[in-house]
Amino acid sequence: MKLKITSFALLLVVVISTAFIVPVRKPVSYKVDVEKSSLTWSGKKLTGGHNGTIGLQSGELLADGKKLTGGNFVINMTTIKDADKSDRLEGHLKADDFFGVDKFATSNFVVKKVAAAGANKVTITGDLTIKGVTNSITFPATVAWNADGSIAATADKIIVDRTKFGIKFRSKGMFPDIGDKMIYDEFELAVKLVAKK
Repeated sequence: MKLKITSFALLLVVVISTAFIVPVRKPVSYKVDVEKSSLTWSGKKLTGGHNGTIGLQSGELLADGKKLTGGNFVINMTTIKDADKSDRLEGHLKADDFFGVDKFATSNFVVKKVAAAGANKVTITGDLTIKGVTNSITFPATVAWNADGSIAATADKIIVDRTKFGIKFRSKGMFPDIGDKMIYDEFELAVKLVAKK
């Protein structure tokens, strides 16, 4: 009798435990449309600044219902363009002084955390890899769920400290005596990812 009661109690515990297990939903993958997406850059020096574009190679956004949960994108560094169409500047940005695209043809970003920050607003933290060096960065973004079933994730101001990725050319922090030839350590990226199932 005691054995039957013990067995029944154990069965009851198992049934109750399984009744409260919430099934884990796998996030839905949305593929980034690189033609509809964009990535722009801007950098400043003491005597002015430059800006332009870089092409995206691929990407993915992950969502659970109407909630962004993760994602990544790959940047084709060989496509760096200067808005003023300066071949000299584009060549220098592709050289070892800056992004060394012969050796490091791509950079990438992997989302590690997405925190809600208001209506359609999120704060994204993830790992950015440039020239084989990875650092964590955090930035605000906006997420829109479009009528055609696509997602648009936009970050207008991603601040990157180039020296953390080994890009030290004319950095005042690295070369205090550089004078008016200095280039600011931080540059900005703006990215818009449009993705669909």
